[in-house]
Amino acid sequence: MIVVVLGANAPVVNAAQSKKVPRVALFWFEPVPQSRIDEFRRALRDLGYIEARNIVLEHREAGGKRERLPELAAELVGLKPDIIVASSGVVIEALRNTATKIPIVMPTISDPTGGGFVANPMRPEGNITGLTNFAPELSGKRLELLKEAVPTITRVAVLWRSSPVQESGMKELEFSARSLKVRLQPVSARGPKGLDEAFQTVAKARPHALLTLPDPLFLGQRTRIAEFALRSRLPTMAGARELAEAGGLMAYGPDFSYNFRRAAVYVDKILKGAKPQDLPVENPMKFELIINLKTAKEIGVNVPPRVLMWADKVIK
Repeated sequence: MIVVVLGANAPVVNAAQSKKVPRVALFWFEPVPQSRIDEFRRALRDLGYIEARNIVLEHREAGGKRERLPELAAELVGLKPDIIVASSGVVIEALRNTATKIPIVMPTISDPTGGGFVANPMRPEGNITGLTNFAPELSGKRLELLKEAVPTITRVAVLWRSSPVQESGMKELEFSARSLKVRLQPVSARGPKGLDEAFQTVAKARPHALLTLPDPLFLGQRTRIAEFALRSRLPTMAGARELAEAGGLMAYGPDFSYNFRRAAVYVDKILKGAKPQDLPVENPMKFELIINLKTAKEIGVNVPPRVLMWADKVIK
């Protein structure tokens, strides 16, 4: 048995855990940007947790392969973690039947209610809580910002995956497109291997710009998407800053680094005795606009000064 002596400023875990080091499992479907994981770790340190001293972090990632999820879920549950931090609906679905008694914290989830994970976000009745990035109305705002940055566009290809969440985003896009007099050209991508086919479809459509709806696939494949857009000289708009940092023109959406810091707070509260039912699911609280001027120069786009003034970060 391991006995851990905590410093005066270290967090006090509940009595059932006081004789062992808390174990927190991190479980992803697609690779999560390292910057987000670093924010989670930094927030834990700020709360007094030090890895290998008074907390252990276990990492598992399915590499975008659904067939690996049941095996990895069973493996993690076998480690008997105190909490599982899981991002993506398919991961949480894989945990539902195997981790019924282990608290699950979501740093990001598109639609926990629609996905059947949480019936009442204000008081989750099961073992799942955390933060959502569900804001389909942002899809229309992204198109508006893209049009402000590149006023000449009239045809926009939309890279998406068929799902209830994405369909909500598409409806918002269609509403915005009508008022902006922009024609949308939806292009479905079914997985990493299907992206090349999607790129060919986009190229044949000859759009003026490319907009990607938020999805773990597009986040994980952001470098490929950015490289395709640069080769095609297409202005892009995405839902996460990492796509702009990878070489896309623009990104607008929730500040996911903030979500991961907040997830650490949820972990801390649960380790101190709180139940998931006591912690409401949080909606997006902080949003950011990222503009990549280096990319703008490469593809020949002059972003208006007023649009640059709206940006939270400008990459030069």
